[in-house]
Amino acid sequence: VQLQASGGGPVQAGGSLRLSCAASISIYRLNAVGWYRQAPGKQRDLVASITSDGNRSYADSVKGRFTISRDSAKNAVYLQMNSLSPEDTAVYYCNARSSSYVYWGQGTLVTVSS
Repeated sequence: VQLQASGGGPVQAGGSLRLSCAASISIYRLNAVGWYRQAPGKQRDLVASITSDGNRSYADSVKGRFTISRDSAKNAVYLQMNSLSPEDTAVYYCNARSSSYVYWGQGTLVTVSS
């Protein structure tokens, strides 16, 4: 499975970005697809995920600001990020899980300036 992440870039605090993750297979063949992020010097943490049956979960730090969604026709999962703050600056990685494997896409850098 290949995952192609895109949509990162520079943004000012309070702004919005939408990240996209395009999968090489139907996302319904995956148990879950999610987004992780890793800030400089920190561990990689889960930001949001969506399961094959549509259950969504979010890190406490992004609840109410970020929304994960999917488009099955495009085999894509999106992360809408609103009210961004400098603390959201990180490399964001798309992640997918099947029953046997974990897949990672390349990261996309989000830089939020104050």
